[in-house]
Amino acid sequence: MVVLLEQLTSDFPGAPGRQGPGRSAFPGRCRPGLPDPPSPLPDDHPGRLTSAITAQEPLMTATTATTTAITVPAATAKNLAAKNLTEQTGARTAEAAHVIGDARERIDILDDRIIGLIQERMAVSAVIQEARISSGGRRVNLAREMEVLGRFRDALGKPGTALAMTMLELCRGRI
Repeated sequence: MVVLLEQLTSDFPGAPGRQGPGRSAFPGRCRPGLPDPPSPLPDDHPGRLTSAITAQEPLMTATTATTTAITVPAATAKNLAAKNLTEQTGARTAEAAHVIGDARERIDILDDRIIGLIQERMAVSAVIQEARISSGGRRVNLAREMEVLGRFRDALGKPGTALAMTMLELCRGRI
């Protein structure tokens, strides 16, 4: 069995998947659990590189990459994958590590949806604010903001108020 180890030198460590000027991206999962993009090469093609440890391959932005092949027994590769997962999750057992890994995947999906909804709310708020100002009204409707604050406080308690304040500030800017 062959395990491929990639040494990556990132110009922005800690932010895999982000793109910027002069960066290249390696194909693969940006987070565990997401499907791999289709490869243009068939599975049995000699030019296609595969890895024995595929469950945790992140998408990384990098400016340089070096690939080294090491031959290891299948059992060792499996142990490396399990050890890697338990180290990433902080779990003491492989079973707990898998539960944590699956739950983290779900949280990442939820976070992506929340971010998308907040961005949509920001766009809708901009339309409302522009219409209000162009009609001669004020930039901010404090009565409406108090309604939103109350709704978040009722649903989430005191931390909900802070969350709503942050969201309102994102949508309208600072007063």
